Formats: sequence, structure tokens, C-alpha cells
Amino acid sequence: MTEVILVDGNSADATKELMNQFAVENKSFKRVIVLDNPKRTLPCGWNLALNVACEDVIMRVDAHASVPFDFISNNIRCLKSGEKICGGYRPNMIDEEKPWKKTLLLAETSMFGSSIAPYRRNNERRYVNSIFHGAYCKEVFDKVGKYNERLNRTEDNEIHYRMRQAGYKICFEPSIISYQHTRNTLKTMLRQKYSNGYWIGKTAKICPRCLSAYHFIPGIFMIGIIITTILAMQNVWWCGCLMWGCYWGLAMGMSFASILREKKFFGIFLTLPLLFFLLHICYGAGTLKGIFSRN
Repeated sequence: MTEVILVDGNSADATKELMNQFAVENKSFKRVIVLDNPKRTLPCGWNLALNVACEDVIMRVDAHASVPFDFISNNIRCLKSGEKICGGYRPNMIDEEKPWKKTLLLAETSMFGSSIAPYRRNNERRYVNSIFHGAYCKEVFDKVGKYNERLNRTEDNEIHYRMRQAGYKICFEPSIISYQHTRNTLKTMLRQKYSNGYWIGKTAKICPRCLSAYHFIPGIFMIGIIITTILAMQNVWWCGCLMWGCYWGLAMGMSFASILREKKFFGIFLTLPLLFFLLHICYGAGTLKGIFSRN
């Protein structure tokens, strides 16, 4: 039997009302529970759900996401094959096919704009370090414990690290697909990237081994900007010219690679190099702020 646990993080819109309505109207599940998360952070919300979960398998689905009809069955099939933890491909999507939102989607789906994490791109079945929208046998949480509530954004990296340290393997299965909704405006996307970077910096002081080198590339880029600016003030220009030449060359190349894959061209796509730069600056600034913050 399937149970559904919905956690509301003190939302200011009609989310809680829709959750309660869903609980009343859907009687086909074993039970539907609606919980309040006054602390409003992801790890606190997931821990609340874990505290009341009764079934043998836990499947995590975040907000700003959608799952297809076969999401549960594909996860269960993978777990029945002998895996204890699994997850799959997580493409991004937009709610409207408008040129600017399409441009934001291109930035989010590009390897240059997001990351090289396997769940962002379809691939063969293999073992990975982390997954998005994972499915877990409940025994895994019984052994490694719950999410670290000190981490607001990187709680999945940290708990997946603990799971690997406990001897569990994380299986990436391409037949499992879920979708993340790309932020609809530049402001919200930049805010998201800054926050992501900030929690990378914070996590580096709490559990550095749960992070990969690529998490720190935007932060290193920011340090490079600072160093080359100082050198330029000392009339040492070649370092800055080399760094900026490489960066903008790569940004242009990756932008055109993304555009060429599109069936329809919009002029606003040409802003992709600048959009990449803004995303990297926000992420990198957040990382440095997280590293040097006191608490």
C-alpha cells in the first residue's frame, strides 16, 4: 500500500489548502498525511516525514517538480532488482514556451550553466555519488540516520555521503525520470544560484568530503577575478587577459552549442553568454560568503 506524506513549509499561498483538499479527496492511498514544517527548511521537512513514514520504501519528491505516471513503478522495479537506493534522469522543464523562459531553460540545462551531475543528463545504468528525487529502502535511514538540519540546501549531498560511507551504493537508472521546473524569472534564478553557492561554502566547513571539485569552480572563478583585478592594478595584464579570454571563449562556444540543438531560434538566445556569467558570479559570490561566514 502507498502512503502520501505532504509537508508544508509555512507557505503564504494556497498550498496548504490544496494539500488538505488532496488528503480529503484521495481515498485510494493507505493514508495521506499533511504536516507543518515551521522551520521551513528542506532537511527539517524531510525529517518530519521520515518520523511518521511506515512503509518499507521512501520516495522523495521536492517542490518545483513533476513526476510521470511510471515514476513509482520504475523505482520499485529497480529496488526489487537488489538495489537499496536508486534514482534517475532529471530534466528541466518550463511552464510556458516563451522566448525568455526558453533562454533560462537553456542556461539551466547546459553543462556550463548547471553541473555535470549524472541525474541532469540521460546515461547508462551505473553507480553514482548522489541522485535527485531518490527512492530508498527504509532500512537505509534506520542505519545512517536522518538529514542534517544544519544544511539548508546540500542536505542530499551530505546524507548520500553518509550512505556511501555506510556501504550502500546509489544506483542511477535512466528509466526513472522526474522533472524540475526551471525558475521563471532571472531574479529568482540568480537568487537560487546564490543560495546554492552559499550552502556549498557552508557545507565545505561541515562535511567537505560530501562535495566534488566542480562545486567550487564558480568560487574559484570569483577568486580569479579578484586576483587578476589586483594584478591589473599593478600593470600585470596578461593573467586577466588569459582568464577572461578563456572564459568568454568557453561561454560563447557553450552558448552556440546549446542554441544549435534548438529547433527554433529566438534572438534573445544570444544573451546566453551574459546569462552564464551572471549565474556563475552569483553562485561564486554565494560560495565565498558561505566559506567566510562565521556561523
